Formats: sequence, C-alpha cells, structure tokens
Amino acid sequence: MMYPSTYSIVAVDLANGELGVAVASKFLAVGAVVPWARAGAGAVATQSYANVSYGPRGLDLMAAGVSAQEALEQLLADDPDRELRQVGIVDGRGGAATFTGSGCHAWAGGRTGPGYAAQGNILAGPEVVDAMAETFESTQGPLAARLLAALAAGDRAGGDRRGRQSAALLVVKERGGYGGYTDRFIDLRVDDHVDPVGELQRLYEIWRLYFEKPAPEDRLPLEGALLVELQELMHLLGYYQGPAHGQWDEATRQAYATLIGNENFEERIPLDADWIDRNVLEYVRDLARRRQG
Repeated sequence: MMYPSTYSIVAVDLANGELGVAVASKFLAVGAVVPWARAGAGAVATQSYANVSYGPRGLDLMAAGVSAQEALEQLLADDPDRELRQVGIVDGRGGAATFTGSGCHAWAGGRTGPGYAAQGNILAGPEVVDAMAETFESTQGPLAARLLAALAAGDRAGGDRRGRQSAALLVVKERGGYGGYTDRFIDLRVDDHVDPVGELQRLYEIWRLYFEKPAPEDRLPLEGALLVELQELMHLLGYYQGPAHGQWDEATRQAYATLIGNENFEERIPLDADWIDRNVLEYVRDLARRRQG
C-alpha cells in the first residue's frame, strides 16, 4: 500500500504580501494535491491521506478573517478522520498552525515559527522538519527562494524515507500572475523525477530568468556598441535584416520587440523597451553561439 506522505513548508512574507507552499514526496504529482494559497488570505498544505477540501475551505475561512489556528480547529472539528491528517496553515497576518494526527505514519510531526509551519510524515526523522525550519529562518531573499532552501534542507536531512518522486512550489501575491490577472505568482511542479527537489530548484532559476523583474543596474541602454552587437545577434538569429549601424530605427525596434515576444521575455522586458536586461543579453548571446554551431 502506498501511503500518501510528504514534507512541506507553508509561509508568508508580510513585507511583500506573498504566501506560499513548498512540498516534496514519494508520491506522483504532489503539487496537484497538497499546496493551496490565496493572496491576502493564507496558505495551506494538506497531506497524509489528504483531505483536499481543507485547501479551499481553509482559504475561505482565512479570507473571512479567521486566524490560521482557528481555521485549523474548524477543519479538524468537521472531519471524522482527522487523526489521519496532517496540515500546515499560515494566514495573511503571519499566524501559523500545524497539526499531525495520531494515525499518521512515523516519523511524523511539525513545527511552527514566525510566519511559517513545517511538517511531514513517513520521514527519516524529526531532523527533516528541524532542518526545514532552521533553514527557512536563517535564509534571506524572496519567499520562493527561502521555501526552496528549506525544502532542499529537508531533502538533505533524509526527507521522505521511502524515496523521492515529486515536488512543487506555489507562491501567490495580489496581481502577481501572468499579466497581473491572477494571484498565481509562481506555480512550478515536478511530477515524477529521480531528483524532484533539485529539478524544482532548476525550474525556479529558469522562472527567474523569464519573469523576475530586473534590478535597475541590470537594465542596459541600447546604444553605441551594445546596440551594434544586438543588431548583429538579431541578424544571426533571423530577427533583423538590416545593417548593424547602431541606430535605434524602426526596423531595429520591431525586430527587438519580436525577439522579446518570441523568446517569452515580455513579462521581464516591455515590448517597447529601449534597453536590455543583462541576464537576457547573456541568454541571447548564448542562443546565437548555439545557432552558429
């Protein structure tokens, strides 16, 4: 029998208004079951014979102003099989709660701290949850990076004692989704992989390239020698047919907008930009090198 185990961390970044869940398990497509989050409300990880209704119901409760602890208590009170469940919850105000039922398979347990809850079952031992909590507290940077660092620490500490299969990262914030239409800021899943946590970290670095807003110092004006180089690169890649004269004319502008759109950088660089991000420039250089053979 396959027990639906996992280890996860749910957390909130009050400064940036972000809420998220990172999870890993010896279970196919764990990201389709465990993580739930809603901007302004909270985040939920429901696992161990997961009652997936805990996700939407918990978020509705917290959106109505209920704390993470109160939401958890209400969810458990309505569930006759609550002793089989494991849950981690954070609310949009920084409250955190975790629960491990007596029917969860050893080792099972959880830990809360400022703005986070870490938990797991069928783990190598309590050191998995401890490593996640301590790493999350000591790591700086965006919420997604802290969640992934915590997940990797749990993996190194032994993780799910049955092995590895899948992992997921979900981070939400108001208008954080593509085009600003939803709150789904980051939604990355590794459904079946020999090293799911490592693969999830790789996908996050790719996500950063395409969707993370560049730092002001990385926005390079397209002028002079840099513009000449870009024209040469775009010519090699088939986007630009004119001469490399270093002038920001209409043909160059249109070619650059097409390159941005075709290479999926429109969330990082506006289509009408007259600058290029340093990381995107390296991407285009590498693409040209590979095109040359």
